[in-house]
This record gives sequence, structure tokens and C-alpha cells, in this order.
Amino acid sequence: MSDSDDGRTSDADHDTDDAGGDPPREEFHEDPVGHTRATADMTVGQLVEGYGDAGIGAASVNEAGDVLAEMWANDDCTVFLSLAGAMVPAGMRRIVSDLIRDGYVDAVVTTGANLTHDAIEAIGGKHHHGRTHDPEKSLREHDEGLRDEGVDRIYNVYLPQEHFAALEGHLREEVFPALEADPDDGERGAGTGAVGIADLTRELGRANAAVNERDDVAEDPGVAAAAYECDVPIYCPAVQDSVLGLQAWMYAQTADFTLDALDDMTALTDLAFEADDAGCLLVGGGVPKNFTLQTMLVTPRAYDYAVQITMDPEATGGLSGATLEEARSWGKLEKDARNASVYGDATVMLPMLVAAARERVE
Repeated sequence: MSDSDDGRTSDADHDTDDAGGDPPREEFHEDPVGHTRATADMTVGQLVEGYGDAGIGAASVNEAGDVLAEMWANDDCTVFLSLAGAMVPAGMRRIVSDLIRDGYVDAVVTTGANLTHDAIEAIGGKHHHGRTHDPEKSLREHDEGLRDEGVDRIYNVYLPQEHFAALEGHLREEVFPALEADPDDGERGAGTGAVGIADLTRELGRANAAVNERDDVAEDPGVAAAAYECDVPIYCPAVQDSVLGLQAWMYAQTADFTLDALDDMTALTDLAFEADDAGCLLVGGGVPKNFTLQTMLVTPRAYDYAVQITMDPEATGGLSGATLEEARSWGKLEKDARNASVYGDATVMLPMLVAAARERVE
């Protein structure tokens, strides 16, 4: 049997390019990888721009910086910030409050934990550098010792438990009473009926700012205070899952006070519905990420810009690691939306991206 009869083909039978050489490449870009520089006189923006010459994670960081800068430069874009995890105790609090005060954020969706720790710092408490374990002890012995000493650990951050007692007093004296129903007419200081969670966070911001100034606290009054001052709503859909939520529940046992978890949906949806363009910065995953994205499911539009920072893998099937491309399939992102994902520690990536994007915009 000849070569022409046995089903095999010779090299001459393959398609070739016009020059008669190798087969044409269906997926190839004449865009060689460059080599990023790092010099003493570079700004963060220049470093992130240089990442665009590189590949793998560096290229993703550069793309995220581009999307974020374009989103913030668009004056017609309503920006949602989703903030999960322990970003406040990790030291990211001022970055967020500055973004709010400088007009880069129109709405915040966050955890009760971040609001809890934000309030602790606003009224004079501090988080402290710690360590994940004592090398001379087992991890269990290390944490048992911290418990005996009245210290809570968040990875390598320590928080003395007495700060939670101070927070309880702050909430009971400065925050909750203003939201409690008037026993004579059933009306609350923030409206009538059950209190929306955004009403709670607004009152928390007001009280945090007032106590911070009254007591001349050295630390910035924080995220909730900045949001209150700038009329930026804070939504906390899982507030029950926090010390703030626990304190609200305990207060409600002896007071005419309750929270309406559905009340915020209307205002948040209206904000998305009325936006000319919409963008989101998703820091971490969990409930804040999903709450921010799902808002678009009940509007005729979707996000035009989206940047996420996560450490969760896509393969687990969880929302925290879900790609923004997957969100596009749900109608949460426009088909032509600009989006980018950065995989890494948000305490490292968030300051870098914010500094680079702000440098480009400003």
C-alpha cells in the first residue's frame, strides 16, 4: 500500500503559510513578553504599568489596574465596593475610608466583622501585631494561652477582649437607642417600623465620628464614619454573623428594636437601576461579593466594569472563587464589560491596585 492509500499524509499535504513554510498559527500574538523593571525612583503606578510587559500574575495585576482606573475616571459610573474578610483588623481601614471621602465609592457592601472592628478603632481600641504561633509551643498551647490572657487572634493580629466590652457600651449608649421605637407612638429615630441594616450602619457611622471627635481619638474615625459624612450607604446583608449582629440581637431582647434584612434591597436595587454605568471592586468573596453581583439580576442592566481580588480557586465551585466570566453568564456583567481578576492576598494587592489606579486618574 502506498502512502497515498494508507490514510497517512505527507508533510506536503498539510496547509502551509504563504511562504510555503510552517503551518499558520491559529492563536498567536506578535507581542513578546518584556521584562519588568523595579528601580528606586519608580512610583507604584509605574511598577504596575511595567507589569504589563510581563506574564502570569503580573499581567493580571496590570489589567486590573487599567480597568479600575477606567472605572474611576468615568464620571457617569456608579461604583460599588464589596469588602469581605478581615480587612479592617489587617490594617486596610484607611484605604477604604480615603476612597469613600475622595469620591471613588458610591456604595459599600461589607461584613459585620469589618464594621465591628472599624467601630472598635473609631472609639479608641487598637489591634496589635501578633504571631500565628509560639515556636516553643504547639499551636493549640499558643491559642490556649491567648485565651487565658483575654486576647483574640486573627491570624497574626491580636485584639484584647476588653475592646469588645467597650464596643458593647458604645452600641448600647450611642447607637441602638437612636434606632429604638418611641414607646408612645411606635416611631423610631430613623423612621417607622423595623430598622433597615443601612439605617443601623448610618447611625453607627454617626456615633463613631461623634465619639472619635469627642474623645480626641488619635486614629481616623474610619469606614462607617466616612460613609456617614459622605452620604455613602453601607449594606451589611449578613450582619447577624458578627459581634455587631450579636449585640443588636441582645439589645432587641429588652427593647423595641429589630432589624429588617429585606429593607436594604430596594435602595440598593434603585441605585443600580438608576446608574448610567456601573462598576464594582470586589475584595474577597463570600456574602458581600454575591450580594453586590446579584443586585444586577433585578435590573435591566449589568456591570460595565468589574475587578476582583481573591485567593479562592474556581474549581471548588464556590462563589468566592467564581470567575467574573461566569458572572457574565448570569447577566451580572455586560457582555462587553471590562473585567479583571487578581489572585492573591488582598492585604497586598488592594493597596497596590488602589495606588496605581488613583495615580492614573489623579
